Amino acid sequence: MWRSSSKILLLALLFTFLVSAGFAQESGKIGIVNSNEVIQKSTEGKAVMAQLQEKDKSNSSRISTMDEKIRELETKLNTQRLTLTQESILQLTSELERKRTERKRFAEDSLRELQELRFRLFTKVQDEVIPIIEGLGKERNLEIIFDLANSGAVFVNPMIDLTEEVIKRYNASK
Repeated sequence: MWRSSSKILLLALLFTFLVSAGFAQESGKIGIVNSNEVIQKSTEGKAVMAQLQEKDKSNSSRISTMDEKIRELETKLNTQRLTLTQESILQLTSELERKRTERKRFAEDSLRELQELRFRLFTKVQDEVIPIIEGLGKERNLEIIFDLANSGAVFVNPMIDLTEEVIKRYNASK
């Protein structure tokens, strides 16, 4: 009697464990997407990155030109200081300070503009990608999809990675 009731209890516990494990697996359907990879590999993401790089390159070129003019004024002031009148020295010094201020303001303004452009462009891509991710989640009956770029995950099973499918569908939508 003791043996049969312990077998029944053991079978009941095993059944309960298997059923609860099955429910746990069913309720734990998750997916991941790497938003950085979507930006780097999608056609639209590459275009966004190219636009940002071009803007940054243009700003850097203009700053280099301003730096060169500042160096020319510094050189002129240093090499001709002994032969220039006090008034000429003051004019050159004033012009040098004005150029430095212009350069500083341009650098600050261009950085702010680049950050605003980056935010606008990335938000546009995000707004276009979110419906694709939501659609994939519904198709695969996922309960939650994490952004791997912002998760801090140490390990992710590649089986739940939706990134390549998101990129493929995003490219097809353009």
